[in-house]
Amino acid sequence: MGEVVDGARESGRVALGRTLQFLREKAGKTLTQLAAETSYDKSYLYRLEKGERLSKRAVMEDLDTYYGSGDLLVRLWRDARKEVIKDKYKAFMEWEATARVMWMFQLRVPGILQTEDYARTVLSGLSGAQTTADNSEEIEEQVAARMGRQELLYRRPAPSIRVILDEGAVRRAVPNAKVWADQLSRLVEAAKLPSVVLQVMPWSAGVHDLMDGHLWLFWQRTGDPVAYAEGTNIGELIEDPDKVMALRLSYDLVRDAALTPAESTAFIKRLLEECRS
Repeated sequence: MGEVVDGARESGRVALGRTLQFLREKAGKTLTQLAAETSYDKSYLYRLEKGERLSKRAVMEDLDTYYGSGDLLVRLWRDARKEVIKDKYKAFMEWEATARVMWMFQLRVPGILQTEDYARTVLSGLSGAQTTADNSEEIEEQVAARMGRQELLYRRPAPSIRVILDEGAVRRAVPNAKVWADQLSRLVEAAKLPSVVLQVMPWSAGVHDLMDGHLWLFWQRTGDPVAYAEGTNIGELIEDPDKVMALRLSYDLVRDAALTPAESTAFIKRLLEECRS
């Protein structure tokens, strides 16, 4: 965690950068030497140390190995990436990170199942607006934070996750055909994880209670479940037991109307074949 400096807590990114510089200097290395020995660009390493950039988790894993610092940098990186998340999502992120059971209905591919290139495409926007150096860096930080969330899929014990995707989520392709094919492949692979159940809600099933937004239901090891509902630029954490129960019943109806997991995987594979043909 960041230190308190002049009455204010320093940012997690600054704390991480300060630690990176400390470890480098303790090892007796210059930035030039570190770049040569790790194959990371010198200017990139400099900006990490100055707290101007947030890396991907893999970079911190590499540097932890290089310095023999256990998982120190990865732990500091986890704290730093939380600052990248918009305020309205912070409560959601805390529930997602600690849930033992997670159910969701999604109109798009959820962040924990996105490939890096797909996430970058979506976060960059498809409006054709010009990407500047400043927002490019912000996008890369958002991508790194989103990829970091996916570690929960592989932790032990992994949470039990059920994902119901609206058919539009697996039909609404991004412009780059390879990026989209890789994303569909990622969904097929994710469905093989023992902790993940993936279903597709076909358009042929008709209207249903959840069709206007995204929904997450979270259970911790103890305590009552909570829900998080999201519409266009609006997110709401719902803790009222009656409201959560109503949403759970709606979710049950959608689950029953969706394709089975086996049918859903076959459906996505057919779309993948069409994409590649």
